[in-house]
Amino acid sequence: MTSLPSGDAAGAPAELFERERPRLVGLAYRMLGTVADAEDVVQDAWFRWRALGPGEAARPEAWLTTVTTRIALDHLRTARRRREAYVGPWLPEPLVAEAGPAEATELADSLRLGFLTVLDQLQPVERAVFLLSDVFAVPFFDIAATIGKSEAASRQIASRARRRVRRVEGDRPPGPTARGEPGANRAVVDALMAAVARGDVDLALRYLAPGVVFVSDGGATTRAARRPVIGADRVARFLVNLARRFAGHLTARPASVNGDVGTVISLDGTVDMVTAFEVEGDRVVTIRMVRNPDKLTHVGAPPLVR
Repeated sequence: MTSLPSGDAAGAPAELFERERPRLVGLAYRMLGTVADAEDVVQDAWFRWRALGPGEAARPEAWLTTVTTRIALDHLRTARRRREAYVGPWLPEPLVAEAGPAEATELADSLRLGFLTVLDQLQPVERAVFLLSDVFAVPFFDIAATIGKSEAASRQIASRARRRVRRVEGDRPPGPTARGEPGANRAVVDALMAAVARGDVDLALRYLAPGVVFVSDGGATTRAARRPVIGADRVARFLVNLARRFAGHLTARPASVNGDVGTVISLDGTVDMVTAFEVEGDRVVTIRMVRNPDKLTHVGAPPLVR
């Protein structure tokens, strides 16, 4: 392996890069919403890092952040064009971990599917600036250099992005208070799933908020609702009908999906659906189901993302 400059950091440059890799993958994943693309971005950053000459990276961590962001921006611009032709709703690739008592606090709020969906409302540069400033606490001096604008312009972009995020979220940022306690949320979801499995629509309605939204992503190859299903009665009947259609072939296990209460559902032994539930109080307010098989390849081995 080519010898790399260590800059101001201690230890071999390859070791420095490996220490930074989870953070860089996390940045790229938040930008792009898919693990494979995020890993490709970080791999590209590694090749550029390896090609540096002595003294070219005085601040290695800042250099890696800048390069990863710029590569991710290029990917995101291309991805947005592809998504215009995507069949049905597009959801980020889920990050699945074993369910546990602290499942709602294992991952940062900025990794939750709901938050990533909000970020999709931003333009690519807005998304990059918002993530760098508000999630990764990058100084605006570095942000300006990353996007090729002045510090003043970068601050304006960040402010505009925050307003757009607040508008989409309804001025309620994601947080433990809004989500409730992990154990209570799991109890609500388990009760809902039990009612659905029994085919009891009326019982399922007890655990769904009146304006609950169900979004499913099957891509071009897997059957899924092509538009969001809205309203407790419609969602309850949709879930019950889905359970009846696959009766005897489905098995479900609890999981943490991007830090939210979730389930992994297998069809005849093969992972077929990953579902994340947002819970407020004692009701489910949003259900996001990913069925696109291209987005389920990391279910058995969740990537290292920070």
